[in-house]
This record gives sequence, C-alpha cells and structure tokens, in this order.
Amino acid sequence: MKLSQFKFKLPEEQVALEPTHRAFQNEDGTVDKIYRRDECKLMVIHRKSQKIECLKQDADGKDILDKNGNKQYLTFRDIVDYFDEGDIFIFNDTKVFPARLYGTKEKTDAKIEVFLLRELNEELRLWDVLVEPARKIRIGNKLFFDQNGPMVAEVIDNTTSRGRTLRFLYDCKHEDFKRELFALGEAPLPKYIIDRRPATEDDIENFQTIYAKNEGAVTAPATGLHFSRELLKKMEIRGIDFSYITVHCGLGNFEAIEVEDLTKHKMNSEQMHIGAEACQQVNTAKAAGKRVCAVGVSTVRATETAVGTDGFLKEYEGWTNKFIFPPYDVNMVNSMVTNFYHPESTMLMTTAAFGGYELVMEAYDMAVKNGYMFGCYGDALLILDD
Repeated sequence: MKLSQFKFKLPEEQVALEPTHRAFQNEDGTVDKIYRRDECKLMVIHRKSQKIECLKQDADGKDILDKNGNKQYLTFRDIVDYFDEGDIFIFNDTKVFPARLYGTKEKTDAKIEVFLLRELNEELRLWDVLVEPARKIRIGNKLFFDQNGPMVAEVIDNTTSRGRTLRFLYDCKHEDFKRELFALGEAPLPKYIIDRRPATEDDIENFQTIYAKNEGAVTAPATGLHFSRELLKKMEIRGIDFSYITVHCGLGNFEAIEVEDLTKHKMNSEQMHIGAEACQQVNTAKAAGKRVCAVGVSTVRATETAVGTDGFLKEYEGWTNKFIFPPYDVNMVNSMVTNFYHPESTMLMTTAAFGGYELVMEAYDMAVKNGYMFGCYGDALLILDD
C-alpha cells in the first residue's frame, strides 16, 4: 500500500494533550484535575460482520440515553462486556523511564535537550542519546544538568545527525547514579504534546501503565494506559486471564515515513522478551478457541515476531523491527485494542492490517466526526474477530 492512503484531516482540537479527566475549579481560581484512565471513549469494530459500535445500547439494541436525553458513548470500562471467562489479554509490561532531560552547554550556557535512549555501559556510565539542537553539540563538549549538583556529561561520540554517546562523570554506586539521573528527567511525552505544553509531575504517573515492571521504554505502550486497577479487577472477576510480555517501546513509532511505497520503510528495532509462562497461557486460550486480545500495536508486532508456523506463540529474546501494514494476515491474536493515532502513522497502518483497511478507515472517519480524541492520551478502538 501507499503512504498517501493513510492520510486524513485530523482537527487540532482532537489531539489529546492529557488523559481523560475531570476538572474542578477551587475558590482561589486554581484548578484540580482527577484523571480517569478508563473513562475515555471506546469504539468497537466487528471485522467479520463489518459492524462498528460507538454508542451504549440495551439488551434490545436500543440506544441508552442519559438524563438529558442524549445518546451515550461507550467508554473504555465497557470493554469487559465483550469478553468472557477464559479469554486472555496480552499486556506489554515495559516500564517508561524519565528520558527527557534539559542541560546547559559549558561556557555558552546554551539550553540543550537530551533524550536518553538506552544505557550502553553501566560501569562507564555510557548512554546513547539524542540531542537538540544537535548542531551545537560536538565531541568533547560537556553538559551540565543540575546547577546545584554534580551531574555532568561529556560527549564522546557522534552516532547519527542527532545522536550522541555521553559519558556521565558521576562517581557513585550505579543505583544511586540512576536514581539521581532520573530525578532530573521528565516523562518522555511525544513531541506533538511537548510542542504544545510542558510535561508536568502528573505525567510521570499518567504516562505509565499501572502494571509496568521492566524498565526500558522511552515512550509508553499507550493503549495500556487506559487500564485502571478497578477495571482489571472487574476483568479478573469475570474470569478473563492476563499474560505479560515485554517490548521496550522506542521513538521509531513516531518517526515520519518518508517513502510513498510502504515496503521501503524500515522500522527501528525494539528489544522484546516473551517468556515460557506467557506462551503457555496464551497458547492454552488459543487452543480452546478463546479470544486472545493484544493490548496495543507493540504487542501485535511482538507476537507476530514470535509466532510459530503452527500459529502458536514461541519464547523469544531479542529485537524486532517488524513493520505491519496491509495486506497482512495477523496469525497470533484474534482481537486487539489500540488507540486512535495520527494520519500516516505506523500504528494506524498496523491497526488497518488487523481490522481491514476500509473498515478501519471508516471507523477513523466516524471518530473524527464524533469528536474522538487521538494520540497516546486519546480514545480507544477495540477490534473483534466476529
């Protein structure tokens, strides 16, 4: 397929800059916000029947109205009603670290953004990073990150046009160094959010799934952000099972595709791990004919990387740069939940590969017309194989 086939007009006001929340104004004029992970809108695609749902209905199929007589949209909490005992959700339990830091260049005091990608050498304190503006940062430069502390880094290599290798000059135990380094960072929100508002303390919690465990992601597995503890408990009571894999989500998902022919686009690699326990849980459910639901595009990419020729999940330790776009037959899962994403994004393309290009684009058109929110903090789309 071609890149231009995934272009659509997304109104600026429908790009979510923060999670679903309720705001309360105090007497002094300040505003408090209560964030509700599971109260975003939910749209449901039934890919075999070609049906798209977005409104709440009663047992007779009639729209449920609120006290003002308005139709009610499905919310993410309603996802539990589409699954039964023995069905299984596959979650990505990667943990986001506060990857975006701001420092100053020695002598000039120029403000420099440093985006941590991954630690290269624990003993030497070497990190692979991106810097902005890159033209100001050369080998040998030193960057200062805390005016009142000892956090200093030296540029020791150029890796790409924006990429650098930094050596942090910090002499202490590694766990102390990491704690101090991360204390200086902020939640690594996508640039489309950062360009419109600064990151806040709330984002440290909001941009992390409640089941995050294995540190290594520089962006959140966004669909997982909608799951609250209360929702997981409801799912557990219903008898829905959970399995966990790890995919350290990188920035490649947000890089613009620069070729019209999608077969020529190369995804950045992401580190992933699928263990024996997850394989056993998922394969048991699949063999029993249950719903196997991937939570997020990262999970779909990972399970398609590790699926065997028999259609069952295999243990995997390594990296994946799998790029899924139509036409593609997803072999592992039979349902998925994802967010609504930007035009021409790789996440939209993977969603269209699973749900069917025409049906997914119809759902996206409905989402735009009905005020759904897009992006990492946006609304959700569930695709079922029925």
